[in-house]
Amino acid sequence: MPPELLESFRRHVCQTSDSPLALQIEAAHGATLRTRDGRTYVDFLAGIGVNNVGHAHPAVVRAVQAQAERYLHAMVYGEYVLEPQVRLAERLAEVTPAPLSVVYFTNSGTEANEGALKLAKKHTGRRRLVAFRHSYHGDTHGSLSVTGRDVYRDPFLPLLPEVDFLPFGDADALAQIDSETAAVITEPIQGEGGVRVPPDDWLPALRRRCTDVGALLIFDEVQTGFGRTGRLFACERWGVVPDVLALAKALGGGMPLGAFAGSPELMATLSHDPPLAHVTTFGGHPVCCAAGLASLELILSERLAERAERLGAEIRARLREMGERHGGVRDVRGLGMLIGLELDTAARTRAFSELALAEGVIVGWTLHSDTVIRLAPPLNLSDAELERGLAGMERALARSGGGR
Repeated sequence: MPPELLESFRRHVCQTSDSPLALQIEAAHGATLRTRDGRTYVDFLAGIGVNNVGHAHPAVVRAVQAQAERYLHAMVYGEYVLEPQVRLAERLAEVTPAPLSVVYFTNSGTEANEGALKLAKKHTGRRRLVAFRHSYHGDTHGSLSVTGRDVYRDPFLPLLPEVDFLPFGDADALAQIDSETAAVITEPIQGEGGVRVPPDDWLPALRRRCTDVGALLIFDEVQTGFGRTGRLFACERWGVVPDVLALAKALGGGMPLGAFAGSPELMATLSHDPPLAHVTTFGGHPVCCAAGLASLELILSERLAERAERLGAEIRARLREMGERHGGVRDVRGLGMLIGLELDTAARTRAFSELALAEGVIVGWTLHSDTVIRLAPPLNLSDAELERGLAGMERALARSGGGR
């Protein structure tokens, strides 16, 4: 990286850690990134679950170019009829579980969760919210209020009142959801919490409890949506339909886009008493929606959810074999191509992450666990990219604690 560019990066771009990777990206295609110094990296994180169809997929790029030539921002959301927005909403209504047929577009996942929480309070007239320990729903004030890790919450107190946290996956604790509860929000699989998959009976039990007490159930599928877990949406694995489905990350095909979806009756809550009960200037931007529609059609036509199911099982099996050869692996878990590699110590986890990067493989820690590496590669990564990534991770694992 030219020294002046790195200096400007550190001086003028807000830093959120003491040691940013500072890779200067020159180009990105498929699952491969190229930096200005000529190095290439296999992206086993997909921009943290954003690029399910890979970086700069030609079909997505063409959709962006075509829409950019027609018009960019035209009017605040919900006033003009913007074809890309309508077409994407229509397609989402076809593929999401019934009756989730009305979509409100936002700019990001945390904004989708903010809108869902507001919707729940307004619709039920209640104020209490229930979330789960080690959850992650975003960093804006409302989303942070239902994020279950104090280290990220405490510097910003006070947050929303009347929020209670229950243990994730504990069916007995669901009795604490009561008739004062406006909504329960959960990830079907906790991502930042360490790629934690609940017991198979837990989400159905949670659905029944919310129905019994009249609380809305919000599924945050920002990270698990669009084929990532081997189904188009993770909730389909358990046959559970939420009242509100929050989406983002892979929704935009690499462009910034979020959404929350619900039934027509529920979503109508935002149009009256008062009107404009929730608005956004850039949510559903036509270029982002064009990219999102192109990405969704690729995921469906190329059956990438099914590929994620098959390939994810292979990756998990090979990671377990690496652990047997080199030690240090406590667990390999996940569904589809959302995978958690849990190592035995935080020190080894840090070393593994750094050594993998040196081997040209990008992996990521989870925010709420210092011993879990998250893997979420593009669902359509090539065989060559897969093999390069696994080989690099094996060398990193061997070096992180010594072979045996």
